[in-house]
Amino acid sequence: MLKKMGEAVARVARKVNETVESGSDTLDLAECKLVAFPIGIYKVLRNVTDQIQLITLANNELKSLTSKFMTTFCQLRELHLEGNFLHRLPNEVSTLQHLKAIDLSRNQFRDFPEQLTTLPALETINLEENDIVGRGRQILPESHSCTLAFIKRSPPERSLCCPPRLGAQMPTKTSGSPSLDVHTAVPASPCCTE
Repeated sequence: MLKKMGEAVARVARKVNETVESGSDTLDLAECKLVAFPIGIYKVLRNVTDQIQLITLANNELKSLTSKFMTTFCQLRELHLEGNFLHRLPNEVSTLQHLKAIDLSRNQFRDFPEQLTTLPALETINLEENDIVGRGRQILPESHSCTLAFIKRSPPERSLCCPPRLGAQMPTKTSGSPSLDVHTAVPASPCCTE
């Protein structure tokens, strides 16, 4: 067990060092068995946080993200958090004014993270396979041109819906790619007409 933990820590350190040394705009810590975002990473990345535009923390064991994470990486364009145990986002997610896409699929959200409605650049929210309890109400303001992914696990009467004019998209992955590259259009849910 200790050997596996040591390997996981070494993997995180290697990935963080690669980001710093290459000057990359991407930090990929997917599948690193993280239960929290390591606080030591803030110090290591302090000189490059403004250039990081994409962070992948997919398929870890995260239960929450801190406000410090959101305010430190305020230049993010994409945030991949799928496959964790998240059930809410900190209010400071509103500092991510450049965020275009967030993947929260396969987490434990029961409520739509309404702070996301304040993000002006946001184009895609993936909440697939969460148990969102949104009953027939418009989640995003009509002026917001964001697309949402449907939640497969939720029964139809509890489905998350989006404004009829927007439609929704069901993401599919292209082989070997951690990001959502291809979207299959799905008609908007009629529940928004209440």
